[in-house]
Amino acid sequence: MYLIIFVVFLVLGLFVQGRLKSRFREYSKIPIRAGLTGKQVAEAMLYDHGIHDVQVVSVPGMLTDHYNPANKTINLSEEVYRNNSVAAAAVAAHETGHAVQHATAYSFLNLRSTLVPVVSISSKMLNWILIIGMLFTFGAIFNLSSVLLVIITLQGAITLFSLVTLPVEFDASNRALAWLQQRNLTSSEQQSKAENALKWAASTYVVSALAAVTTLLYYVMLFMGSRD
Repeated sequence: MYLIIFVVFLVLGLFVQGRLKSRFREYSKIPIRAGLTGKQVAEAMLYDHGIHDVQVVSVPGMLTDHYNPANKTINLSEEVYRNNSVAAAAVAAHETGHAVQHATAYSFLNLRSTLVPVVSISSKMLNWILIIGMLFTFGAIFNLSSVLLVIITLQGAITLFSLVTLPVEFDASNRALAWLQQRNLTSSEQQSKAENALKWAASTYVVSALAAVTTLLYYVMLFMGSRD
């Protein structure tokens, strides 16, 4: 059953990633009306929100864009950083949306940041437990119910992080799209494409959250069965 869950969400995740990359390539060929590069979009959005202590920098790779609250940097992939396309504008504005969340102490972003070290430890511990479980029979060494309870606790932390990430990502996209429209940087058709690009980006987080919830429910069912 675990293998089935893994394969189903792996295939679903690959499909969403494929659609996201396809949309990104398509919209990377369409210049926005304002002609601003991703870097300029991010800087303009920061300025409009009165944020002057965040840097916009370029990082290697494709779709490696992210906001780092630790050093207050908006990290844009090379293509997003230098291009003036619809895709670049949408991604740059989205990442700047995270900077705005940080500056305004958005509650879900604060909660996600708090959960980062917990999730990091939980993921490592869970991986070790699953590896040991494949090599040995837990029932011969430990009480199976106790092991499953530990797994549920660790997976619960991962699931909570995945669920908290959803409002953070959707809110950043909403801020980005509202700002692009307010500044009149895109035409109505370009705005629709920017919204579509961010929709597929958000879908990757939805798939991750669904996978986390399904896996947690699977472990809970095993735990309930082990007590019968």
